[in-house]
Order: sequence, then structure tokens, then C-alpha cells
Amino acid sequence: VSNAGVGMAGPLECQSLAAMQSLMDTNFFGLVRLVKEVLPDMKRRRGGHIVVISSIMGLQGIVFNDIYAASKFAVEGFCESLVVQALRFNVAISLVEPGPVTTEFEAKVYEEAERADYSRTDPETADIFTNLYLRNSKDVFASLGQTPEDIAEHTLRVIEAPRPPFRHQTNVAYTPMAALKHADPSGALMTDAFYKLVFKYDAVLRLSLR
Repeated sequence: VSNAGVGMAGPLECQSLAAMQSLMDTNFFGLVRLVKEVLPDMKRRRGGHIVVISSIMGLQGIVFNDIYAASKFAVEGFCESLVVQALRFNVAISLVEPGPVTTEFEAKVYEEAERADYSRTDPETADIFTNLYLRNSKDVFASLGQTPEDIAEHTLRVIEAPRPPFRHQTNVAYTPMAALKHADPSGALMTDAFYKLVFKYDAVLRLSLR
């Protein structure tokens, strides 16, 4: 089970390349290093199961989560490319894709975001992030966040499945969001829906979450 991860949220201009590289080293290359260690023996034994804790943000990018989403997209692409070869050796790969999970991990990310310096971005972007994104994120976590125990139960079901699924989403509230990308290959439907949700109907969003 690969579960290493660090978070990052905020305007792109305010994040250093060093911090981005460190995040990728944990979230993506941490997984790669683990798989390189365990896969050869699994292939020799012609049996095994690699379970990767990914994220719904590996399927759908979320505003102000550019680098974190990129790391999870990398995880998804890596596993999707590897799964067919692995099946040839009777090795299963499963991606567990949670939405928001209420942990100290998330709390730390948002505490750091609230204290960060946003002077390197324009005032409008800083205002959108601090007064719109952070406020809405708290409501999302309060309303839709799962517990670590819930994610553990989902992961256990994936591990014990007679035929382990390649992808398993833990929060049904996010299924329509992920489906928008497949409904319109041009991306226009998804982009328009999220733009309106963030910038036009944010008050309705907060009310519905509460």
C-alpha cells in the first residue's frame, strides 16, 4: 500500500519550484521507488497486489491545487500505463481515489495557506484565494469530508476483493464531477461548470454545503 503524500494549495506565482519538486518527489517518485522495489519479486512469484492511495484530483484538477493535482495525475498515468503489463504476471494494481478527508494533513495545508505571503501574485488572485477558495474549502470539508477510518475501510474492501478493481472512488458525491470530463471530450462543459460554481454560484454552493 502506497500512501505517502504532501499537499500544496495556493496561487502558482507564490509557490517555489523547490517546493513543487519536493512535493513531486514524495507524491509521485515515492510511489515509483516503492513499485520498483516490490514489482520484480511479484512478477517472479506471478502474484501480488499494489494498492495506491490516489485522489479524485488525479481525475479532475481543482482550482488553486495545480501542483498537487499534477502529482496525482502523474500517479494515475503511471498506474494506468503499468496495470496491463502487471496483469500479464497476475499482479493487480488498484487506485483508491478519495475526495476530501478530514485529517491533520489537510488542516496543516490550509493553516499554512492562511498564513502565507501572497505579495507575489496580483491582488485579485490573492483575494479570490483567501476570501473565496479557503472559505469554500472549509465548508466542503465540513460537509463532504470523510474520516481516515472510512478510507481505511474502503481500502480494505479493495484489498479483499476477489477481483480487485483498478479504480475505486470512496465518495459518491464526486462521481458527477469526474464524469463531466467524459461527457464532453472538448473540456468546455467541465470548464464552464466549474467556472460558474466558483465565480457565479459560490453563495449557492456554500448554502447547499451547510
